[in-house]
Amino acid sequence: MPTTTNWNYPTTIWFGNERIKDISSALEQSNIKKPLIVTDDALVKLPIMKDLTNALENANIAFNIFSDVQPNPNGENVENGVKVYRENKNDGVIAFGGGSALDAGKTIAFMSGQNLSIWDFEDVGDNWSKANEERIAKTIAIPTTAGTGSEVGRATVITDNKNHAKKIIFHPKMLPSIVILDPVLTYNLPKHITAWTGIDALVHAIEAYCAPGFHPMADGIAIEAIRLIKENIITAYEKPKNSDARAYMLTAATMGATAFQKGLGSVHSVAHQLGGLFNTPHGLANSIILPYALKQNESVIEDKMIKLCEYLNIKNPSTKSFIEYILTLREKLQIPHTLKEAKIDDERAEEIGKLAYNDPSTPSNAKKVNANDLKLLFLSAFSGDFGLVS
Repeated sequence: MPTTTNWNYPTTIWFGNERIKDISSALEQSNIKKPLIVTDDALVKLPIMKDLTNALENANIAFNIFSDVQPNPNGENVENGVKVYRENKNDGVIAFGGGSALDAGKTIAFMSGQNLSIWDFEDVGDNWSKANEERIAKTIAIPTTAGTGSEVGRATVITDNKNHAKKIIFHPKMLPSIVILDPVLTYNLPKHITAWTGIDALVHAIEAYCAPGFHPMADGIAIEAIRLIKENIITAYEKPKNSDARAYMLTAATMGATAFQKGLGSVHSVAHQLGGLFNTPHGLANSIILPYALKQNESVIEDKMIKLCEYLNIKNPSTKSFIEYILTLREKLQIPHTLKEAKIDDERAEEIGKLAYNDPSTPSNAKKVNANDLKLLFLSAFSGDFGLVS
């Protein structure tokens, strides 16, 4: 693993330990003179925030901070961030944190120059074309978790509190201009966050790989991301300051999000609803639902799972063997086996199935599913009964 390197795919990425120190160069290259740092209330109090602000102060760069971002960012968070951005006459965003801060930061940069409501840009049809492209502010993305990969995405997930639903906001120019991947920023993550976000990245890669359609580039990136996660997630969890494990996990998260331009699937379809209805952390929801979705899709993904198991050196290559690997991995990472253990109830199963069916991730699921299938997937993950999706 090289200690420092740059690459361009799908955007400009600066990778390496302590690359946070290069933030002033990133701002100069992006022509941002007074950035708004978008982060969350927990991260703003941690030492790594001082690493960022010290680098800016040492370069005599004026900045403001907005940290009113929920674990599942909502429309009000975005509106408040845009207000701060405009009041301080900022001219760009540094999105700093996990997936929530990255999504909020990208959306604030996008909405800073728009007059329509955020929901007018939901990823439906050609809504994105309504935007005033010339007024979309640039974003520099600095992830502090190895999970969502939002740093290389052209979309964000924002909760509509009024309708208790997560909605995808999309525009091609949401893609950050520069990404700084600094593995050191992930060293002090709580163990459960390392676990949840790591499996989130794994889900991105698996669903992208299983999505129908011809996209060998995405497939190649996805299976290599899966390999990197398989070989490094336990080390990152047990030895959080292992530089190689952290570097590979951070890279794999970016790769998973690059691959899922091919599509996602039913894990995300259901997980998005749990975030909207119960405020369940996205990585945790994905981590629990994953094996049940693999079982439900078994009839159409068997050939791909055999090839994946062969690539990963998993014995008796099959969907069954891969599910067994996931269950063992979750146990080592102390991730709950069921949604019931995660304090979610099943009273809204019917509603969750219907909402999940309309989620943008559903059409690219490995096999066609209906609202009842997705209800059964939720109930299977709730109870731990694989028979519901067999």
